[in-house]
Amino acid sequence: MSALSPVLKQATPVLAERGEGVYLYEESGRRHLDFTAGIGVTSTGHCHPKVVAAAQEQVGRLVHGQYTTVMHKPLLTLSERLGEVLPAGLDSLFFVNSGSEAVEAAMRLAKQATARPNIVVFQGSFHGRTLAAASMTTSATKFRSGYGPLMPGVAIAPFPHAAHYARYGMDEEAATRFALRELDELLATVSAPADTAAFIVEPVLGEGGYVPANSAFLRGLRERADRHGILLILDEVQTGFGRTGRFWGHDHFDGRPDILVTAKGLASGFPLSAIAAPRALMEKAWPGSQGGTYGGNAVACAAAIATLDVIQEEKLVENAAERGEQLFAGLREVAAAHPAGGRGGIGDVRGLGLMAGTEFTTADGEPDGATAAKVHAAAAERGLLLLTCGPRGEVVRMIPPLVVDAEQIDEGLRLWRESVSAVLG
Repeated sequence: MSALSPVLKQATPVLAERGEGVYLYEESGRRHLDFTAGIGVTSTGHCHPKVVAAAQEQVGRLVHGQYTTVMHKPLLTLSERLGEVLPAGLDSLFFVNSGSEAVEAAMRLAKQATARPNIVVFQGSFHGRTLAAASMTTSATKFRSGYGPLMPGVAIAPFPHAAHYARYGMDEEAATRFALRELDELLATVSAPADTAAFIVEPVLGEGGYVPANSAFLRGLRERADRHGILLILDEVQTGFGRTGRFWGHDHFDGRPDILVTAKGLASGFPLSAIAAPRALMEKAWPGSQGGTYGGNAVACAAAIATLDVIQEEKLVENAAERGEQLFAGLREVAAAHPAGGRGGIGDVRGLGLMAGTEFTTADGEPDGATAAKVHAAAAERGLLLLTCGPRGEVVRMIPPLVVDAEQIDEGLRLWRESVSAVLG
């Protein structure tokens, strides 16, 4: 008899039988408030009727139209519709299945277009688990250890993590100046501009601890990219499609990508990802270098079209901004009641929109993954499903579906308050 690999580690003990909106249900009928959204994937909630109907209709028409063999209407329609929301100038799309695949496609495009071998990533990044994507991931060793050597040609620069650099007496402005100076030093000593194809960065670090970038940092990257002929890739796998209260995470920071990567919330749970770039840049990819058996699947594309409809009709980007303000206000109240210091507590609350992280620290200000794990488990016991992140698992993150309402945010905050109090007293 076979079973699931023990390599798979569940974040919660829940055996889900069905999902509806922001809730998951077990066969017993027990209801759980799902503030994980499948790691930010079910943006329109579990089984949104319009998404379900679109997928069901498409299943009856065409399930798999392999897009290097034949073309199908959902793929063409989705490409047109994404043009309504993509940054100006990014008018050419390539579809695959996962964030990792899309990141690697973006990297491949950048290297071929520039004829340069190296990529610069930023400390705390998460870009995926496949070999090249893991080589560009620095959020925790668990994602890149045990199967080296990794892909060469990756250089790592600092990210302006304000809470981290506060230990060295820096505020966010000083941390940003430091990060940009160190990037200049890297370009002078490790990866010459003539060897550097691209910078790739998340507008908000995901697995790295829900740390937002800032306008000065992204402007600094853009200026250096323009000066040296380097491409700027923005990894919007988790931050895109309204998650941060703007359609794209970089919209908060005056960012301007040459290549944008999107996945997760794109199709409400169906596997679909994409990269977008100007056509003139896409034309520099070597013929046949991009492809995939399942990329641009017809059912996933139909679900993505319906997802866009729901986001626009139900004003979910605006809802993410409003509910995010409510969520952060509540999280900060809990943090104020359990401050770090003494025997430890909450050291920071950060994020954007419906992408909220609470960092636990010890009495001396060090990351406290043990306490975060206890609070995470206490929340699951009470029916609130959450995830952790950060290099040491010290951040508990909330990622509700974008359809969450005010009452459900209040419910989540009540359960969170009880969970933190149960652990910290």
